[in-house]
Amino acid sequence: MSVFKVIFQLFVLYLLYKLIFDFIIPVYKTTKQVKKQVNEMQGRMNEQMDQFQQQSGQTQQPSEKTAPKTPSDHDYIEYEEVK
Repeated sequence: MSVFKVIFQLFVLYLLYKLIFDFIIPVYKTTKQVKKQVNEMQGRMNEQMDQFQQQSGQTQQPSEKTAPKTPSDHDYIEYEEVK
């Protein structure tokens, strides 16, 4: 009986080893790598957005930014209701 117990314990240890080194560690490494790539991509997108905002800010006139646009007659389109 003790032989079966030792064999069972060795089998359980083998399964734990396989689980840890063939599943848990690769998943952890992949998750870490994907998170790093996502952070790098977000950083690049933020840099591009800042550059775009700086470029668009230089081309706009300051009065356009501060003056709110008031609706005029040209903003509305008249239509006829069809029955």
